[in-house]
Amino acid sequence: MQDMLLGFEKFKNISLSDPFFNSLKSDYGEFGDWFLKKGGHQAYTFRNAAGLLDGFLYLKPEDGPVLDSNPPLPSSRRLKIGTFKVNPHGTRLGERFIKRAFDVAVHEGVDALYVTIFAKHTALVELFYRYGFVQQAIKQTGNGRELVLERRLDRVFNDVVLDYPRIPVGAGRHFVLSLYPQWHSRLLPDSLLRTESSSILQDISHTNSIHKIYLAAMGGIEQLTRGDTLLIYRTADGGPAYYTSVATSLCVVEELTNVNNFATVERFLAYCAPYSIFSESELRSFYQSRRYPWVIRFTYNLAFHRRPNRKALVEQVGINPSIYWGFFQISTPQLKQILQLSGDYEKASSLVYSS
Repeated sequence: MQDMLLGFEKFKNISLSDPFFNSLKSDYGEFGDWFLKKGGHQAYTFRNAAGLLDGFLYLKPEDGPVLDSNPPLPSSRRLKIGTFKVNPHGTRLGERFIKRAFDVAVHEGVDALYVTIFAKHTALVELFYRYGFVQQAIKQTGNGRELVLERRLDRVFNDVVLDYPRIPVGAGRHFVLSLYPQWHSRLLPDSLLRTESSSILQDISHTNSIHKIYLAAMGGIEQLTRGDTLLIYRTADGGPAYYTSVATSLCVVEELTNVNNFATVERFLAYCAPYSIFSESELRSFYQSRRYPWVIRFTYNLAFHRRPNRKALVEQVGINPSIYWGFFQISTPQLKQILQLSGDYEKASSLVYSS
């Protein structure tokens, strides 16, 4: 089974002769020399079962203006996406790399991300546009004419996807959604517990994607609406829930729909399959039985550094221990307290905006 954790490797330990780099060498005459000069620098990588590269992402924080574009970009703290390439094979690996770029941008506290890219790479250009990148300039070199795309993190579109990974909290609608361990870590790969092996992850679309779909039947879910905050709670796994159930992640609802809204099983599969942990046979069964009528689509915005357990949620956050822990609402002060316990309050505060 393929390990889906991204690698973080020094350039000097990556073979420039890997066929993966052929297109980059073709696009950029200086690529080989540039690559060799980066020896001690590191890049995010994804390797296939044969050990060859299927993905490569190099990121570089920058301060100041971008002067080699027309027009120049004004002075700002940015994260430059220096090299971004994936071999497309239908698993949304590009979204996984985009998510990592956003994660690093938040960690570095930058105001924006930017990338230069040839327009001919249409799938990659469309991927950037989907997450709020906007063309700001042109870069002309001996290699040709590139688009300069920038995504500002200090501006708000008031849209769940265009604002990703920012989190709208203005409505004060925050809900806890519990997931069983066998579903949790396949769906949310950056939220693995330290005791879990990364071998449970696969190079498949629901693991890689920023977008997730989960089917449920718990009472109260029918009230969810676009922009609601979802705090993901991983249920107990072989130990007392008071100590081993933990809050792991913060997500945002894109859409709530019902299985009855799909006229045919084919339409249901087309909607769910790319982002759901459930197999096609399971989805077909769920469609026929209506066992899990609610279909939640959400974005995966923040994986917690520390995971507060139920003990902390009860004793420090003040959640009623006698409630049903499958799905329930919490207040904005409670959400903030959980973020403080997770060690991510400062990071999350930079992501929050009033919707």
